[in-house]
Amino acid sequence: MATPLRSSNPALNSNVFLDSASGTVAAQDGAMTLNGTVNKTAFLLILVLVGAMYSWSQSSDLGAMQGLAMVGAIGGFVVALVTIFKAQWAMFTSPVYALLEGLFIGAVSSIFEAKYPGIVIQAVGLTFGTMGALLLAYRSGLIRATEKFRLGVFAATGGVALFYLASMIGGFFGHPFSVITSSSPMGIGLSAVIVIIAALNLILDFDSIERGVQARAPKYMEWYGAFGLVVTLVWLYLEFLRLLSKLNSRN
Repeated sequence: MATPLRSSNPALNSNVFLDSASGTVAAQDGAMTLNGTVNKTAFLLILVLVGAMYSWSQSSDLGAMQGLAMVGAIGGFVVALVTIFKAQWAMFTSPVYALLEGLFIGAVSSIFEAKYPGIVIQAVGLTFGTMGALLLAYRSGLIRATEKFRLGVFAATGGVALFYLASMIGGFFGHPFSVITSSSPMGIGLSAVIVIIAALNLILDFDSIERGVQARAPKYMEWYGAFGLVVTLVWLYLEFLRLLSKLNSRN
């Protein structure tokens, strides 16, 4: 393909879809379809919910819940890396990732819900409401994933990742970036900006999946596309949770 296709979500870099489509796998196993990707995304989201419900059920045992959160966070990160570098394994690794990520967000959600009752359902509603609105805008052509748009979102997402990494490193030396958790106007503004960046990644995800379907990528890329979309949705949900907690703490 002459034009490089990019998503700032490394799991949905369209080059992966097109590189896969250039091989012989698609001819042997069938091609990626939109319906197949949607169905697999729904399945992975159900697994996330199952994992979240289990870790939430352990909320009475703080030690167990913290352990599940740790397993989910570290395990999910490792499995995500494996999936990104071995897209052919996505059929097996993406369900494992979904369950592990569910353990993590279930524990985190339980903590936030205990402090701010009702915050979880608000974050879930905002996450899927945002996805629905952006999907409608994308399908109607109101928002297009142009090359400049992709590069802009990619740069912004990279900036967020570096900012979080710098804060983590600073935390090891006792100097984390307090603005990340602060409920000050600056802290709330930062969270709002990050929510917008996370949401815009959905547009790139939709575009990458659509182009993969058009390029007749191999069937296993349905799992890979679903995995990448779930990665973005989990990130968006956690950022909504953080933003809502800051707003609630000011009441």
